[in-house]
Amino acid sequence: MTIELKIVRSRQEMKQFVDFPYHLYRSCNNWVPALRGDEFDTFDREKNGAYAYCESECYLALKDGRVAGRVAAIINHNANRDWKEEIVRFGWLDFIEDREVLKTLLDAVADWGRARGCVKMKGPWGFTDMDKEGLLVEGFEHLSPFTCLYNYPYYDTLLQELGYNKDVDWTQRVAKVTDQLPPMFQFAGMIEERFGLHIYQASSTRELADRYGLALFHMYNETFAPLFQFTPLTDKQIDSYLKTYVPILRPEFVSICLDRDERPVGFTFCVPSLSKAVKKARGRLFPLGFLHILRALRRNDTLEALMIGVLPEYQGKGANVLMFKHIHENALKFGINRMILNPQLEDNFKVQSLFEQYETEPFMRRRAYSKAI
Repeated sequence: MTIELKIVRSRQEMKQFVDFPYHLYRSCNNWVPALRGDEFDTFDREKNGAYAYCESECYLALKDGRVAGRVAAIINHNANRDWKEEIVRFGWLDFIEDREVLKTLLDAVADWGRARGCVKMKGPWGFTDMDKEGLLVEGFEHLSPFTCLYNYPYYDTLLQELGYNKDVDWTQRVAKVTDQLPPMFQFAGMIEERFGLHIYQASSTRELADRYGLALFHMYNETFAPLFQFTPLTDKQIDSYLKTYVPILRPEFVSICLDRDERPVGFTFCVPSLSKAVKKARGRLFPLGFLHILRALRRNDTLEALMIGVLPEYQGKGANVLMFKHIHENALKFGINRMILNPQLEDNFKVQSLFEQYETEPFMRRRAYSKAI
């Protein structure tokens, strides 16, 4: 049995790269595909603004002539500069249960990284924090959120066998949304009066994006800056993400907190879960996939919390209370009874404490690995 390594060069090879998970997970009920178009765009140097400061290479592993694995090698030069490390990232990692296939893929990433001065590998990471990251190590029994990775349990086992050790973990919880409102909501009026804060009521997500879109992502850059391996987004990236996410957002589940001068000081983005819809669509918007997604946006019992941020000078002043109250009340109005929280670094106690007044239960755990090369 021979294993051949192939560098992805042609459109057809990129199609094999994108399609491989569909074959690997064809009998897995809890795997949710990425949108195929997004996958192609991510590795398009003209469309992905991250290539202004990143470089990458994609690989396929073939076993007896058939695709048996894939991986992307990525260097984020801005992150390496800011965090003073020489790291090559591995992402988009999928492979059959075969140690030699995995070794072939990761050795290719290591060789590519060493040739560019890197001394350590970390992953699964994407180009930026807006990409999916973190290998699933707990919670395999749950349907994957659309915005997160899913993988088989053997991934962790084989990575450890090859000497890859835990770097960081992210945890995910599910919060119940009930008629019993969190006690903190009773202070909303006082917060508005004392600090001059209020929630922006948008009639559409397009109105929201046109008025505050750029400012919100600049706030994202500022509030997420201290987080592990974070890299600020460029305006070109922000424009791309606005085009990607605005169509799937509903104003009822986007909460923007403004100060007295109508300046945004906090944001919370949630979206009705698209996992079942995207799975039915098999990752394709056309010809009928968008209908499944539209239906999920309108009728759903689950929210996915994508991100939350508050400017440093307004942290601890109750902006999160106003935003949560806005989303909670709308969730009840539209029949939402649970919210899947976004992955949170296990030592980010400040964010975890924001949800302490909700009844939560563990959902998933994700892990990034590292190894000296």
